[in-house]
Amino acid sequence: MTHPHQATLLVELLTEELPPKALARLGDAFAEGIAQRLAARDLIEGELSFERYATPRRFAVTIRNVRAVAPEKHVREKVLPVSVALDKDGQPTAPLAKKLAALGFPDFSVSDLERAPDGKAEAFFLRYAAPGATLAEGLQSALDETLVKLPTPKFMTYQRPDGTNVQFVRPVHRLTALHGDQIVPVTAFGIDADDTTLGHRFLSEGFVQIQHADAYSETLLHKGRVVANFADRKETIRTHLLAHANGDQVVMPEALLEEVTSLVEWPVVYACRFEDEFLQVPQECLILTMQTNQKYFALTDANGKLRSRFLIVSNIETTTPGDIVEGNERVVRPRLADAKFFFEQDKKKPLAERVPLLANVVYHNKLGSALQRVERVEALAGAIAGMIGADVALARRGARLAKADLITDMVGEFPELQGTMGTYYARHDGEPEEVALACSEHYQPRFSGDALPSTATGTVVALADKLETLVGIWGIGLQPTGEKDPFALRRHALGVLRILIEKQLPVDFVELLRTAYAQFAALPNVADSTQAIYEFSMDRLRGLLRERGYAIGEIDAVLALNPTRLDDIVARLDAVREFATLVEAASLAAANKRISNILKKSEGATNGGVQPALLTEAAEKALNAQLEQVTPRVQSQLAARDYTGALTALAALRETVDTFFNDVMVNAEDPALRANRLALLGALHQQMNCVADISRLAA
Repeated sequence: MTHPHQATLLVELLTEELPPKALARLGDAFAEGIAQRLAARDLIEGELSFERYATPRRFAVTIRNVRAVAPEKHVREKVLPVSVALDKDGQPTAPLAKKLAALGFPDFSVSDLERAPDGKAEAFFLRYAAPGATLAEGLQSALDETLVKLPTPKFMTYQRPDGTNVQFVRPVHRLTALHGDQIVPVTAFGIDADDTTLGHRFLSEGFVQIQHADAYSETLLHKGRVVANFADRKETIRTHLLAHANGDQVVMPEALLEEVTSLVEWPVVYACRFEDEFLQVPQECLILTMQTNQKYFALTDANGKLRSRFLIVSNIETTTPGDIVEGNERVVRPRLADAKFFFEQDKKKPLAERVPLLANVVYHNKLGSALQRVERVEALAGAIAGMIGADVALARRGARLAKADLITDMVGEFPELQGTMGTYYARHDGEPEEVALACSEHYQPRFSGDALPSTATGTVVALADKLETLVGIWGIGLQPTGEKDPFALRRHALGVLRILIEKQLPVDFVELLRTAYAQFAALPNVADSTQAIYEFSMDRLRGLLRERGYAIGEIDAVLALNPTRLDDIVARLDAVREFATLVEAASLAAANKRISNILKKSEGATNGGVQPALLTEAAEKALNAQLEQVTPRVQSQLAARDYTGALTALAALRETVDTFFNDVMVNAEDPALRANRLALLGALHQQMNCVADISRLAA
């Protein structure tokens, strides 16, 4: 049960229309800032619980169980060292009286103070109960601090009615602060708090009085025609859009939904149409035009084909929406006409004729023009196609045309369509389908979880494009540092890794990097960074494999071998995971770790093969015999890429290996015996690590 001096607190700041793309972030920061700062001042009873609100014209927060006054605090404060507080006769000194007066306790005597050790000396301490802060004091401080630290994208300077200049994201008109049904006397931007706000700019009757902080949301909803909660308003829009789709699919990206939620206080959905003739334009252009310029929601049929009907979210509810619908249809028409014009104009010039124009586009001042980059990617794509058995001519053609759409009017207007338009224009030009698809697929994967290229040509061009970027940008010293990665080299590296692994391409990663570097032979300022990029990529690979559920030990075991073929990484990981479940695994992993340490200390001593004549102990003879028996099986399974079988075959060595270490002194005094035993361990180590470094599995 709520104590009488506790109640819900409401704080609302009413402003001019706020920037939509920053609204949700600003609203969260406002609510969290005030709630957490009040909690820090002990003005909240129990667990912190609050509700955040944000509309185009307001930030607000309601916080439950807020105290009118914070509890008293018991304070223990050092006054003075005893040697300073008392004279030689043990009487209080003037400095003590002065100090007590400064602390607000002039009437305290020495007997009221606590005498206690303070390090090596003694000191007097004052214990007292400090009154808690009032809500008005605490809220004023919390409000001031929060407003200063809001993540404001850009400040406006405006003049208050009293003539003073104020800076904030938008001009502030009202401040509401209610503790239960009582106004909290705080101010912001020269405005005193009261219990009144404004409802919807057009649908409400203007001023809305909030009777109680708990009634804020409901009062605004019913009297102000405002859905104050951002998340509720967003879900209302989503629900209404789906209801108006009439069986069609709504193209509803979250970013657009968030932005539209930030533009309306009372969302109402209406259906509009455009002329069917515009459907001749690639639908990606029409959808992007509607989303970017007008904040409209496109509709598609069940197969993803665009409809000529679209949905708008209005801030006005009316029973006669004809004017609203007609106005929006009239506004979108010229936008669609522009898209149609760009498309028709672009088709007049084949992509192949646009490629030379890339010579006028600077890629990077140290790496030449966009045309020079295309030529490097084209040569690299041909080389990669040869490595994996793809069509070299198609790969080179796809790479040649992949960036040509950057010169088109449509991509100039909508850069997001690069690649997509290249595919449309290549098809129009009669290019092979794989070449056309490569224009868009070479950007894949664009982000985590994105699809990979579907065709061999698209795959080759995607690899060439990403590798050229990695090697070139890294080679001129622009590798990622900390959180900075302006050329998205992390994303490019992950893209290459995903393609090699998921498509199981039988190609050496380091050889790919070297082949990419060879394309920069004419640019001596590009350094060979093959090893650095390999190590960087392996770090990315560790994270990628962790995301897919593999344990750190399993990943370390496989990557410890510094693999350059990545097409079998997953198979090796699965084999290591299977091997780890065997009863022999722990013992063999520990033995392998021991062998690794021995061999590290004896580098060069294992160069010769094992000489059977020098095997004197029964245990080493048994190990050599069993190793000779197991090795062909392991190598056969390794050749068949049966990594689980190869590791399982090694499990048979456990007992013999354990006996060897129990009975045989590896570092024998006889150099010949020692060298032979090290050679035996070297051969064993080679077989045990043929799939992964299983010593990484040791506890």
